[in-house]
Amino acid sequence: MELREEENLQAPEIPDREARWALLERLSASTQLRRSARLQELLFFLVKRSLDDPCERLHEQEIGARIFNRPDSYDTSVDNIVRTNVSDLRRRIEAYFNSDGASEKLLVEIPRGSYSPVFKYRTAEPDTSSAVPPQTQTVVTEAVAPAQVIAPSSLRVWKTALAVAAGALILALAAACIFWSQYRALRQSVYAWQYRPTVAALWNAILGANPNTDVVISDAGIGLTEALSHQTFTLDQYLAHSYFQQLQAQPGSPDMHAGLNRILSWNLASPDEFLLARRILALDPVGKDLHLYNARNYTPDLIKHDNVILIGARKTNPWDELFDNRMNFITEFDSPRVVNRHPAAGEQAVYPEAGSVDYCVIAYLPNPDGNGVVLLIDGTNSEATEAAGDFLLSEDQLSNFQKMLHVSEWPYFQVLLKVSSVRGTPLTTTVEAYRVNPR
Repeated sequence: MELREEENLQAPEIPDREARWALLERLSASTQLRRSARLQELLFFLVKRSLDDPCERLHEQEIGARIFNRPDSYDTSVDNIVRTNVSDLRRRIEAYFNSDGASEKLLVEIPRGSYSPVFKYRTAEPDTSSAVPPQTQTVVTEAVAPAQVIAPSSLRVWKTALAVAAGALILALAAACIFWSQYRALRQSVYAWQYRPTVAALWNAILGANPNTDVVISDAGIGLTEALSHQTFTLDQYLAHSYFQQLQAQPGSPDMHAGLNRILSWNLASPDEFLLARRILALDPVGKDLHLYNARNYTPDLIKHDNVILIGARKTNPWDELFDNRMNFITEFDSPRVVNRHPAAGEQAVYPEAGSVDYCVIAYLPNPDGNGVVLLIDGTNSEATEAAGDFLLSEDQLSNFQKMLHVSEWPYFQVLLKVSSVRGTPLTTTVEAYRVNPR
């Protein structure tokens, strides 16, 4: 029976979300993108937006407002920042798949004329080196001996069918074993933290306390404005944007006021905090339960109902104010230093940053309504922030800390970490002091 060629062809399956997200992680860590936090943010936004709303077209104005802090109604014909950065991102993606990612089977590209990334499998070049010429095939077919086409007996048919069935079963089992092995390897690479018992216990407690967890990074613009104006704004003033009026009422030249207002109009973020946020977001590679916000875009309703991870000190992340009365260790932005409100025996009242020694405070507490949890991460500088991420994802460090607490299950806690660094890289992290908070 002759089969048409198209009946033998099967369209490749669309890669699942986990596979696509794992590819993005490799791509963002590549030599082409790892030093460009803005292009990484742009790539993750474009992909997440296209996955969440595949039928809705991505527009340049939306990207400019969300990623490059442009006004919602800015003129894209005058400001080409989106087109320039997407073009640069497109070139770097192509360079990755032609070099570091040459062995990748799954590809992603941003087609020209569109901002929606497309995933597809790499097309293998057909291997014609061993193809048999048509004439040879005809000769072979014509040379078949008549005895080979004579119908066999029923016994031979049964034995042949049994052998074919056994062979098919063996092939199916082999394919299943290969698939399961590859699936396990992929899952272990994507969800590596689930295979570290102490890390998994802490993060499952955090992420499992509520269906949604919000990662909120600092508003560097408000921190810089406070430093320049020598003022401190409360969370209420921050939410009401009343700091604009306060700044205008302050003595100073029109140029100074204009400069401060300009800074406040920028939705600035710290690169080290963004990199830490990416490491946390990678715990949920499909983007189902973890969501990233800048402090300026966050709302009281979310912090009331969701788990929240606040990155940054009170000066740059005003949401920390909600937990001031529960905190024993307070990071001060200007000094920089950590204040120990109630020193225990052998502890210092103040831990100042000095030379290559930095500090970081991590607090694991219930959220305001008690129906979720909050994780606060305050580092005195970028090295301390990076060390905090290492600590929270390190099986050795978390295991040692849990032994210090003498507990089998994670309680609410606060910990002060001392970080020794050199040339911008944290080297050693030690627990300087800690507190266990009641549940």
